[in-house]
Amino acid sequence: AWKKALGVLLRGSGYALGQDGQWLCAAGRRPSPRLRRHPPSAQEIPRLPTVTVSGAVDAETATGPVPGYVARRSATATKTDTPLEETPQSISVVTSDFINASGALRLKDALAYTPGINVSPWGADSRFDWTIIRGFDAQTPGYYLDGLPLRNNNGWAVWQTENYGTERIEVLRGPSSVLYGQTGPGGMVNVVSKRPTGEPLRELQVQVGNHGRRQVGGDFAGALDAQGTLQYRVTGMVRDAELQASGLPNDRVYLAPSLTWKPSTDTSLTVLAHYLRIRDGSSYGSFPEVGTLLPNPNGKFSPGTYVGEPGFDHFNQDQWMLGYLFEHRLNDTWTLRQNARYGAIKVDYQQVYNQSDFATVNPADPLDPANFRRLNRFPFGSKERARLLTIDNQAQAKLRLGDWQHTFLAGLDYQGSRNDQRTYNAGTVSGIDGYAPVYTNDVVPGDPWFDARTRLTQTGIYLQDQIKWNDWVATVGGRYDSASATVSSHIDGSRTRINDHKFTSRAGLVYLHPSGWAPYVSYSESFSPTVTMDPETNTPLKPETGRQYEAGVRYVPTDGKGRYSAAIFDLRRRNYITYTPEFLPRQTGEIAVRGLELEAAFQPLKNLNVIAAYTYTPKAIVTASSTPSEVGKQMQAVSRNQLSVWADYRFATGLRVGIGARYMGSNRGYQESAAAPLPSYTVVDALVAYDLQRWSLALNLRNLGNKAYLSNCSAGSCRYGELRQAVATATYRW
Repeated sequence: AWKKALGVLLRGSGYALGQDGQWLCAAGRRPSPRLRRHPPSAQEIPRLPTVTVSGAVDAETATGPVPGYVARRSATATKTDTPLEETPQSISVVTSDFINASGALRLKDALAYTPGINVSPWGADSRFDWTIIRGFDAQTPGYYLDGLPLRNNNGWAVWQTENYGTERIEVLRGPSSVLYGQTGPGGMVNVVSKRPTGEPLRELQVQVGNHGRRQVGGDFAGALDAQGTLQYRVTGMVRDAELQASGLPNDRVYLAPSLTWKPSTDTSLTVLAHYLRIRDGSSYGSFPEVGTLLPNPNGKFSPGTYVGEPGFDHFNQDQWMLGYLFEHRLNDTWTLRQNARYGAIKVDYQQVYNQSDFATVNPADPLDPANFRRLNRFPFGSKERARLLTIDNQAQAKLRLGDWQHTFLAGLDYQGSRNDQRTYNAGTVSGIDGYAPVYTNDVVPGDPWFDARTRLTQTGIYLQDQIKWNDWVATVGGRYDSASATVSSHIDGSRTRINDHKFTSRAGLVYLHPSGWAPYVSYSESFSPTVTMDPETNTPLKPETGRQYEAGVRYVPTDGKGRYSAAIFDLRRRNYITYTPEFLPRQTGEIAVRGLELEAAFQPLKNLNVIAAYTYTPKAIVTASSTPSEVGKQMQAVSRNQLSVWADYRFATGLRVGIGARYMGSNRGYQESAAAPLPSYTVVDALVAYDLQRWSLALNLRNLGNKAYLSNCSAGSCRYGELRQAVATATYRW
């Protein structure tokens, strides 16, 4: 390994290491045999100053690819390239190798083996990647792409990512407003895009699967000049598929070109773009509790039954983004960075929902089974156009003051968004037999309850210092945010302006024991102003705030073949926004969540990889509310116990086999409104793959047993989770 590293350092110097590893000479020349037999005596060797040479081959970076499942570094928690064990907050990194091995088709699928996350809070929803982190919704405030926010304005124009274009996914649990401004208290998801490489990369991929899935993708990268100063990457995918229940389309087109320019070792500019086209029939649907959670004289509703209107329902989305990542190293101390992105999104969404109750067919006999078949329904729809501009300026300084090492970060960021939204949730449509549906397509949408243009801006100034002294690492930071929102109604001509400002802070301490153990403690805060209006008073709701105390420990074995972590936390969220069954917003008081999270990724044998996660959440309840009946109840459907385990083994012949299990404990549904506890469930995933020299063949099965399970219930209705997904993938690389 040291010979290879020294060879990298000598590349281009005109010198090379001899084959025996004992001589350093001009490239193409060999030392004299006489000198080899008669080395100089100690008196003849001149004394020279000591020079220390160090180097690394294929060293991992905070945004680059990770071989295997165990990442070492991340920038999500600190915005600096930092080892995970020096981060005083719980963080998980899902690598592209694991995304592929587990057969994750969506962002939420890739997070299914990560602690603290519920990836199916609203069932088999094809529209968005809903996730719940530490008891709170992470999708509504928006995910992150390459460290910049994908801000949502509480509508249905939700920015989405594509797994085929993803290098890694990072989950930072707990508040993170000090570095990112408006975020939820439960945590954030940062997707890192595939980026240009200097080494040639050529890949073609074909997928086929159930639900009519047919997909073709390609990934190409390399250098455009001999010096490697210009590098490119083009990733693309086209999918033709159907939804699991309705047979409606589940189609996507994705294209992501990128270019990196490195005029010197101190300067780099990466331009990233992508286009995503979604044509979806919308699989989000529900059934009454009677027939799912509770007995129905007609039997259980089938998760394969569709009770919407195929001729009416659709979810069409077009989005594009263009941005750049710029970095310039001024000297050994200072580095400047500027990251920016502009994007646009258009959504046309409409769907018929059932009202979680039955149409009475025989009033004379309330217990007649015919009274428990026909579902009342209503139409819902939203058309939106949104724009988003984000920019993040950073100045980083690495200083050494005596025994103290400082990594100081100062930043100024801005984000501005605009959303034109027209939404209705009323109208007329006939009922439908939930056991033998006949579609009528007699939908008449009602008038919009919301028709407005919303503008949101936020400017933040933040400071952070990572201080290292001997085996101790402290992280402290603070931020001041100024946010404003303007809602201009097209219904009554009113114009509402909201201004908010907030200072948030963060502090953490880590002890790095030489044995590989790293215990830590931390405190962090969140702040999230909202543009959501109270539909009863037509006034803006209050900003949400949060705070968290966390203590944990990490362990990295000396051989580097694993990573283990444990964390306990106490989290509070104030002015939390929830939604009624009619999708109308309302604001509660305070919610408290406490829990324990365990995570492990290791190799007990040479070719055996294991990932395990456990979450224990004994408390996730409303502690204060304007509605007294809510106090002491859960808001989200949070299970007390959650467990997942994945293991795969690679044989010497190239055969790989893997199996995983995901367990979700019982809960009482959204806002504890379920009539009975939801049963716990376990689903099994499997992998069979064979790797040849250039070919890779894989068969992934998610929910191998095709188990029908309830993922959530609320306000008299329940939603089924996803049924079995079988996908065969053939990948050719050259």
